[in-house]
Amino acid sequence: MAEYGEIIKDFKSKKLAPIYFLHGEESFFINNIVALFENELLDESQKSFNQYILYGKEIDIPQIITTARKFPMMGDQQLIVVKEAQDIKDWKKTQSIEALLHYLKTPVPSTILVFAYQHKPLDKRSKLAKVLTKTSIMMESKKIYDNQIGPWIQSYLKSKLLTMNQKGVMMLSENIGNNLQRLSSEIDKLALNLSKGQQIDEQHIQNYVGINRDYNIFELQKALSYEDFSKAFKIIEYFTLNLTKNPFVLTIAQLFAYFNKLLIIHQSTTKENHHIASLIGVNPYFVGEYLNASKRYSLPTVLRNITLVQDTDLKFKGIKPFACPKGKEAALLKELIFRLMH
Repeated sequence: MAEYGEIIKDFKSKKLAPIYFLHGEESFFINNIVALFENELLDESQKSFNQYILYGKEIDIPQIITTARKFPMMGDQQLIVVKEAQDIKDWKKTQSIEALLHYLKTPVPSTILVFAYQHKPLDKRSKLAKVLTKTSIMMESKKIYDNQIGPWIQSYLKSKLLTMNQKGVMMLSENIGNNLQRLSSEIDKLALNLSKGQQIDEQHIQNYVGINRDYNIFELQKALSYEDFSKAFKIIEYFTLNLTKNPFVLTIAQLFAYFNKLLIIHQSTTKENHHIASLIGVNPYFVGEYLNASKRYSLPTVLRNITLVQDTDLKFKGIKPFACPKGKEAALLKELIFRLMH
C-alpha cells in the first residue's frame, strides 16, 4: 500500500506505474494526486490526443479497458483518469471484474490508468482489492485524526510560505474540523490575499474566511470552560441568526467533541500538559482551558452533558421520542446551552 508522499515523490522522479488505484474517505489527497497527473504528466501539445478524463457515472469497465488498450498518438504515453470511480455501474458484474483483473495482470506499458474511487474505501476482502494490491500503486486516503489537524494546517501554510498564530489555527481546526478540502481552500484564499511570509491572525480569518473572531465555536468552548453563560448565550444567538455559516449539525458535533475531550481528561491518570494535549488533539498552549473545564465539570456532569448533546441531535433529526418541529434550531441550541451549564 503506497503513501501519499511516496506517490508524489516518485512522480517527480518520473518513476511511474501503469495503474494507480486511489480510494478512501478523504478526497483531498486523491484530488491532489489526480491534479498532478492531469496537469504535469503530458505536455499541453499531447493532452488533446493522449489524455482522457472519464467519469464513473458515464462509463463502464469494458469501455475503460478498451481505452486503456489504445496506443498513444504522436507520443510515448497516454493518461486515463477515471474520476468518481465508485459510481461505475458494473463493479458488481462478474464478467466486467474478470475483464479488469485480466487487464491488471497485463497492462499496456504506454498507458497510465488512474482510478479516483472517492468517499469510501474499496472492500479489502474482495478479489479485486487483492489483485490491485499486487499489480498497481494502491493508496487508501484516510480522514486524519483530530490531533493531526493543527500540524496539518501548519504544514500546508508552510507550503504557501505563510504562518499562523495559535489562536488562528484553533479557530480553523475547531470550526472546520478535519475537512482537508475545505481547510486547504480557505488557506488558499488567505494566501491569495496576504503577502508571503506574513503571519495570519484571527482578524485575517474573520476578513477572508468569514469566521467571526468573537462568535465562533472556539469562543463558545472557551465560554463553556469558564462557565460564562452570558457570552455563551450571545454566541448561540449569533449562530442561530447565521445558520448558513454555522450549521446546526456542525455545532452539535463540535459540542459533542468538546465534552468528549473533557471525558478523556477525566479518564487520564496523568494531567501533564503535553500528555493531555496529545490525548485530546489540541496544542499544549490551549490545554489549560480544557483542564480548567474538567475541574468545573465533574465526570458525572460531563457524562450528563454528552447525553444532552446526543438527545438534542435526535430531536433535530426528528427521531422519536425526541421529535422536534422544523425550524426550531434556535430554540434547541438555546435550551441545550442552558442545560449544559446548569
